[in-house]
Amino acid sequence: MSRLNIPKTYKLFIGGKFPRSESGHTYEVTSSKGTFIANAALASRKDARDAVVAARSAQAGFAGLTAYNRGQILYRIAEVLEGRREQFVSEIVTSEGVRTGSANKQVDDAIDTWVWYAGWADKYAQVLGNGNPVSGPFFNLSTPDPTGVVVSLAPQGAQSQSLLGITSVVAPIIASGNTVVVVAHHTQPLSAISFAEVLATSDVPGGVVNILTGDPAPIMPWLAAHADVNALDLCGGADLEWVSWTQDAAETLKRVLPPHDGIPAKELARLGFFTELKTVWHTKALG
Repeated sequence: MSRLNIPKTYKLFIGGKFPRSESGHTYEVTSSKGTFIANAALASRKDARDAVVAARSAQAGFAGLTAYNRGQILYRIAEVLEGRREQFVSEIVTSEGVRTGSANKQVDDAIDTWVWYAGWADKYAQVLGNGNPVSGPFFNLSTPDPTGVVVSLAPQGAQSQSLLGITSVVAPIIASGNTVVVVAHHTQPLSAISFAEVLATSDVPGGVVNILTGDPAPIMPWLAAHADVNALDLCGGADLEWVSWTQDAAETLKRVLPPHDGIPAKELARLGFFTELKTVWHTKALG
């Protein structure tokens, strides 16, 4: 007796939960050969707004954790991702049309990226901060603080590596205590939503990472102009209307990281971009 095939509908990830799009709309996700794989939620402006609200609600608490604790959370993501390796390899092979060896390497690189940023979580402040020389009996110290809520567009190209792509934009954003709303690869969203299941079963507080799927064109202008978003990472926007989004972002004085060609490398500069230096003066004891 043959079993009934049950196609999966992949949902959004907002506030630590998996809601359907408020519009009820989905779109078909196909393999590299054009065959149907699953349905994915088509995020709307309302979904984007809900994601920003969730990210803002979670940001103060997440930033208030110790840097060492955030490093542990990032490392736990790597651990859970390692435990689900076979699932990710299978999805990458199916959706991206690559060989098993390439899929395994992509998973390895994604895990290594989480471990790399986990290691920097309690060290970046010592490198990016500074004791500033000043005239007078004062200490003048600068320290990097998280910028707040960040919207990121994951790499979108036909040759993009969907799991490594979303990892490479999310990890440096949350390492310093920011929260993020990330728009996943439009045509290859499976890794992103499976990765949301990793987040939900790790130690990441709800709302720290929020994942939207679907066409970025209708929702990115609204996210870029949103007054409660502090920074915009346009990594995957090279072939989209990213210039107009920077103009939208300027209305609320957001910092904007322009598009990146391919997958961003692991680098301290990317982590530092999503921080703001705060400077403190303190009187030296005399006598």
